[in-house]
Order: sequence, then C-alpha cells, then structure tokens
Amino acid sequence: MLNNPDYVTARGILLDAAAAVGAEQTPLSKSGGRVLARDLTAAEPVPPFDRSPYDGYALRASDTVHASKKTPVTLRVLEEIPAGRVPAAAVKEGTAAKVLTGAPIPEGADAVIKYERTVFTDETVTVFCPLAQGENIVRAGEDVRRGDVLAHSGNVIDPGTAGALAAQGVTAPLVYRVPKVGILSTGSELVDAGEVPRPGKIRNSNRHMLEAALTSMGCEPVWLGTAEDSAEKICALIQRGLSECDAVISTGGVSAGDYDLTPDAMEKAGVELLFRGVDMKPGMACACGVRNGKIVCGLSGNPASSMTSFYVVAVPALKKMMGYRSPLPREIQVKLSQDFDKESHSTRFLRGRLELKDGMAWMALSKNQGNVVLSSMIGCDMMALIPAGSGPVSAGTVLRGFFL
Repeated sequence: MLNNPDYVTARGILLDAAAAVGAEQTPLSKSGGRVLARDLTAAEPVPPFDRSPYDGYALRASDTVHASKKTPVTLRVLEEIPAGRVPAAAVKEGTAAKVLTGAPIPEGADAVIKYERTVFTDETVTVFCPLAQGENIVRAGEDVRRGDVLAHSGNVIDPGTAGALAAQGVTAPLVYRVPKVGILSTGSELVDAGEVPRPGKIRNSNRHMLEAALTSMGCEPVWLGTAEDSAEKICALIQRGLSECDAVISTGGVSAGDYDLTPDAMEKAGVELLFRGVDMKPGMACACGVRNGKIVCGLSGNPASSMTSFYVVAVPALKKMMGYRSPLPREIQVKLSQDFDKESHSTRFLRGRLELKDGMAWMALSKNQGNVVLSSMIGCDMMALIPAGSGPVSAGTVLRGFFL
C-alpha cells in the first residue's frame, strides 16, 4: 500500500484495478449515452443507391453537350420517380425522367438538372445548358462505404452514432452494462435529508451529491445506508455493497482521528488497500482498494474534499468500468477570472465554471474554495490545477483545467 502518492499515481493505480463490467444488448431507442461494446463497422453503403439530391430531371449528360439558350435541347420525359419508388425504364438518348429529392437515379442517366433551370411540360423537359457526368448525383456509399468503421468500442452513443446504427439496421447495439455503484456514509452525526437535525447532528448531503454525480455520468447509484462510527457496521455495509454492486464509494472516516475507522473496516471486509491519502488539496484524506476486481473508494466526509477526490481519482476508474475508450478527463487551458491568494504546497484543484469571453476560455472560481464548503459545488462544471509549490495565483493566469 502506498501512502500519499501524487494524484497521477493514485489515479493510475485505481485505473489498473478497474475493469469493464460486461456487455449487454439494449434497444436502439434507449441507447443514447450508453457506451458501445463493439466497433460499428458498415455492412451496407449509405446511401445504398445513387440518388437525386434535388427535385429535377435525370438525363444523359451527353444529350446536353450543345445545349444553350440559343440552342436548347428538349427531351422526352419517360416517368416521374418519387422517393421510395424503383425506376420503371432506362433513360436512353433523347429521354429523361422526372426525379424528386431522394429518388433513385434510373439506369442510363448520369446527371440531374434542377427543375428550376428547365422549362417543362408533362411530356417534355427543355435544357438550356450542358451538364457534366455525375453532376447533382449522390453516389451510393458517398456518406458511408461498406467496411468503414463508424464508431469504436468505448465510444459513447451520441445522436450521430445512433443515426449510423439505425442506417445499418442495428436495432439492439451491444453496449457495456451500466455499473452499479454502492454508496454509504459514515458518521454518528448524520441524519437523512428529510429529518430535522437534533443538536450536534447534520443532514447527509454527501449521499445526494454522489447519487447525482453518478447518475449524470451514466452509473446506477445504490444507497447502502449510513453507518455509525463503528468499524463493524461500516464493514457490514461495505460487504453488502461488494455483494450487490460493481464498486463501492463511502464518505467519512478516512483521516487519522480516533473515529476514522473506514480503512480498518475496508480491510475487515477483505479489501486490499492500494493507497491511503493522496498528495493534493482538497481531497488529501482518502483510502482506496480492491476486492475481487471491485474497487472501493473511501472518500473524505467534507463535501468539497470528497467530490474533488471523486472527480480526480475515482471517476476515471468508473469510466473504465463503463467501457470508455478514453477514461481520463478532457483537459483544456483556461485563464483564471480572479486572483487566488493562497499558496499551494501540494497540487491544488480549484472548483469553478467555464466562461467564454472574447474567444477565450476562462474559469470563474467558486466564491469559497474551503474543504467543507458544500455550496462551492453548485454550478461547478470544471476544475483547474495549480501545481505543487506555487504561490498565490493572479487573475489571467493560464492553468490546466478539466471538465466534470
């Protein structure tokens, strides 16, 4: 077990311990946001046939070589072809077919002219300019060719991917299963959110923050309960979580006080501790381990500290469990909107909101960056990193940021 590794090391250790939780098929109509468990390779071209992008007339380009306003060319119209209908006749010399948007190009035709560039009757169409072969024809496979890899395993199904799946006739894509993540809280001072706290008690906010965070990232939170300051009771909830869920996250009891019993409870539950503490602020107090391939993360009871550890250390491992191709957070260079006047002996993570001003990415800091400040997470959509050993940071300083 490592003591107080840096956040990159801690994150890597937990990533190595995590594994995807398995795959299942899901209806395409409910697949948005799920993670593909198999490459999407095109078995069919899109579009599957040459088609017209406009309402117009399909004809032979060679018939229009000498067409001009002075010497127009008049062709006989064989038929009208709406979208969804198969052409009945081949276009031959001196003929054309009326085609509507999306209609198949009839055999023999190699160009389409928009109807507004012609003069037409029910029986004829007159053309006043030459056309090139292939003009205004959407070729079969122009969008997607057979054999193209359209999306990789580990990609999230977004609207474009869902459309591509539908275009290939995939109605039940193979996706990674949604991980069940057990949540438990520790501390004899905690009461449920709906209760009126007696003197010395506080409402349990960490439970609901983690439930919201897990739900928004695509996991299924499972509430295991609150344990008093007892290693045996904490152990029992961890064991229940390991039997019912794919991972377990607890809050509270991970510092070095007399009532910080979570690491001992984890070991009693058969969890191998991988590291204890991370050299960062906030979120330094934590303990993470693994049992039978299931990760267990003991986070601080302080709201801002627990959520910092959650996003920095735990989320990449959870995304690996979800099957993400790239589980590490997306980074962006941001400028600070205001001064931050504290020194940072350890790597420090600031909480804030992305703002776009004058074509630049800025991060507006939450008003109070204290470890216990729950309200600092309201509206927070990103964090930024101040390197260890830094002094106060002035507004306009460029920092590495990542999205939550």
